[in-house]
Amino acid sequence: MSTERNLLSGNEAVALGAMHAGCALGVGYPGTPSTEILENYSKLGGKAQWSPNEKVAAEVGIGVAFSGTRTLVTMKHVGLNVAADPFFTVAYTGVTGGMVMAVADDPGMASSQNEQDSRNYARAAGVPMLEPADSQEAYEMTKLAFELSERWNIPVLLRLCTRVCHSKTIVVPGDSTDVPQANYERNIQQRVMIPGYARPAHKALRNKLVEMEAWNNTAGPNPIFGDSTKLGIITNGVSALHTLEAAPDAKVLKLGMVYPLPMKAILDFIGSVDDCIVIEEGDPFIQTEVQAAGGKVRPRLERYRFGELDVVRVKRIIANDNSEEPAPPRGKPPQLCDGCPHGASFGILKKLGCIVTGDIGCYTLSVLPPYETMDTCVCMGASIGIGLGMRHVLPEEQARKVVSVIGDGTFMHSGLTGVADMVCNRPETGHVIVILDNGTTAMTGLQEHPGTGKKLDHLPSGKTVSLEATCEAMGVDKVVIVDPQREMDEFERAMKEAMASNDLTVVIARRPCILAIVRDAKFERGETVR
Repeated sequence: MSTERNLLSGNEAVALGAMHAGCALGVGYPGTPSTEILENYSKLGGKAQWSPNEKVAAEVGIGVAFSGTRTLVTMKHVGLNVAADPFFTVAYTGVTGGMVMAVADDPGMASSQNEQDSRNYARAAGVPMLEPADSQEAYEMTKLAFELSERWNIPVLLRLCTRVCHSKTIVVPGDSTDVPQANYERNIQQRVMIPGYARPAHKALRNKLVEMEAWNNTAGPNPIFGDSTKLGIITNGVSALHTLEAAPDAKVLKLGMVYPLPMKAILDFIGSVDDCIVIEEGDPFIQTEVQAAGGKVRPRLERYRFGELDVVRVKRIIANDNSEEPAPPRGKPPQLCDGCPHGASFGILKKLGCIVTGDIGCYTLSVLPPYETMDTCVCMGASIGIGLGMRHVLPEEQARKVVSVIGDGTFMHSGLTGVADMVCNRPETGHVIVILDNGTTAMTGLQEHPGTGKKLDHLPSGKTVSLEATCEAMGVDKVVIVDPQREMDEFERAMKEAMASNDLTVVIARRPCILAIVRDAKFERGETVR
């Protein structure tokens, strides 16, 4: 048995677990707090790549798993929305090789536009889900997830959260497994989901879930701590660590496999104590399932549905304290970097009085002072569709002010279909899209995308997807390229002309991210890039 001790973040631990599990390919889309998983997997020597978006990443992973070998697919919680289409159906088709989807939730919305709970996806799709509480468990459950995936021929969700992803704890690694040899075996009825094949596949999936629940009841990673008969607490993930510290005298059932829940084990646990509480971050997922099965647990206090839990909040839950919580200390609001080229771009848009339908990226910070230029921000790529919707219905005077603003990485992620709609369903006043091209995916830590011409490890990919050539080929009337800092007058003139015309115009404001310039200079000198 290994005695090696490593201080690793949860993301680093997942990467190491995937390596030791014999993963053949890691694929995903960068999104805080999940980004570092694939970056560290690549540094460990694993084959890894960024996809244009999470849907493509999931599909590439499915192809690997259909080929009989192992794959790790990574994304943040909202990324699972993008990947949901193939994700739901691969639960029916099943997989041959192990397929693990590491999905990182963001309770408290440290860097996200919503606080959704990915456990709901496990239940909705009928896919098993494991949830580690620390880095050691992140390592072990990554390996376990591959084993369960191949045992039941089904993808497995590994649910992480911000605290687990970024906190460092000791990891003692185990043995390594060789990468299984890829080999495709044809199985049309299992892989082609026409209705006649999908109906029996759905029944087979439900039978798998019954088997997995039985396994989870007897052999799942669900330890019990303490032997109190007075107070019992059912908990999961990082909440379990807070609970063990907040209530050392309680009897605690720590759930490691949160779907399908080990309901018999849970009900037996409830029956062994006088009073039982469910303590979980986010939605009342466990609470609802337990109550539906007839388990008697305390009613949930709704205020603790929001944000992260900690030891203090757990103590309040145990004490049934529903009083107003102290306001957290105010931090320094985020802002664009000094010298960021986006600042000049938004300065011009503000000067022109534009209605800015915005998007997800570091440029989203333009909603804050001193710019305050973003009117909408919903999801990746929505800037174009929302802008088109406004253009179609607003009075002409307002419609001409509507401008869709999107970053180069986000454009590659989900902007292309918006351009297709713009060309196909052309507004009477035309439309204007501004692509803020800083040559990187800056919002998540300077990752590459198809438009940078570089792979995940920042080495040349051999080909670059051209923003301007793509827009022209799709039928955009006019493409203008400007440097938003050095050609401000030209940028302003181009915007005025575009807003006054009925053309479909794409203005590419191209200037490299200042942080990427520094990063690339270090890389060229052979220095370590962090």
